[in-house]
Amino acid sequence: MQIRRAVDKDIPRLHELLGQVLQIHAEIRPDIFISGTTKYTDEELREMIRNDAKPIYVATDEQGMCEGYAFCQLREQPFSNNMVPFRSLFIDDLCVDERMRGQHVGESLFAFVKEEAKRLGCYEVTLNVWEGNTSAEKFYEKMGMKTKERQMEYILA
Repeated sequence: MQIRRAVDKDIPRLHELLGQVLQIHAEIRPDIFISGTTKYTDEELREMIRNDAKPIYVATDEQGMCEGYAFCQLREQPFSNNMVPFRSLFIDDLCVDERMRGQHVGESLFAFVKEEAKRLGCYEVTLNVWEGNTSAEKFYEKMGMKTKERQMEYILA
């Protein structure tokens, strides 16, 4: 397995994998996510691929087939005047093809993202997990992540 920055030829496969993640989210929160839609257009993905502040890393097999990805965003802190300034690498989305789960692709991607964060001078790696996505929570806890904050909601509908 090789992990590298995404390139334009990865876009069709990225759409397939984004669809797998969307389906998981739509099953957990059908009130928010629309099954069968796409998160990004081809043009948006092309722009992200070229944007060093929003790197997309892909794990590929020997033939170059993308088996997983990590969409990331470099973020500069603080959110307010009372916080120490620092840089973080936010994982906006991490997916491993459902056929490849359990084969350490996610662990390899996460390890790569941590190393990239260090190389980029980041203080931390962060992400959000939807309530009800217990397999993702368990995976990230296994990777050493801890809950930093909780976001709560009150649905008015």
